[in-house]
Amino acid sequence: MYHGETIDIRAVLREIETAAQPRGWHSELFHEAGELKFIALRRAPLSIANPQSAIRIYISAGIHGDEPAGPLATLRLIQENRWPEDSEIFLLPCLNPAGFTLNRRENADGMDLNRDYRNPKSAEVRAHIAWLERQPRFDLYLCLHEDWESRGFYLYEQNPDRLPSRAEKIITAVREICPVDESETIEGRAAHGGIIRPGIQPHARPDWPEAFYLIVNKSRQGCTLEAPSDFPLATRVNALVAGVNAAVKSFA
Repeated sequence: MYHGETIDIRAVLREIETAAQPRGWHSELFHEAGELKFIALRRAPLSIANPQSAIRIYISAGIHGDEPAGPLATLRLIQENRWPEDSEIFLLPCLNPAGFTLNRRENADGMDLNRDYRNPKSAEVRAHIAWLERQPRFDLYLCLHEDWESRGFYLYEQNPDRLPSRAEKIITAVREICPVDESETIEGRAAHGGIIRPGIQPHARPDWPEAFYLIVNKSRQGCTLEAPSDFPLATRVNALVAGVNAAVKSFA
């Protein structure tokens, strides 16, 4: 069974909050499990006449505890602080801290949280959904992941209303840093140039990943970014950072 590199998720989250505070982020604790804290960060638009017209972007990471590149990428993104001034960013750096303490995909109860968003049973997902219900709708969601079976970087795009796509811009940016999986089939689905556009109807699926909840309830466009776990951790982090930056910049 695959296990990602071990990271001290408590230390990473402390570093994230320390980096966020002087850069204008608001931190909210939305769940606790023993000593493990679940935080949501929000960065308000810095210069915009009407805050209601801000572009709202949601970013999450760390739902699988054997995918360390996501939380580390969120730390880098906060440290680099390259956000457009007219954007409002909602960032959840780790949705499954218990999984990281165990270095496994699932939470402490052996549940894959990324299959629990239709009829949630886990305390983590119930708390996350309660937090999401308090937030405005997002113009774009980005879920940061890794795939240990992939030949290179790829992404899933959900865009049922055929809005201007961000997927190609993400792939172009990542290609300069990390190989892209050019397979015609990835994860059993048709792909083109590292992009999967699955024609899936969420209500036909009994077990929802986070992305399905988001596309049904909170956004009409989003991408799940998959960095290849066979590559060095630094490469995976760089790929996710480049992908997020390209997606955010595409709204300029």
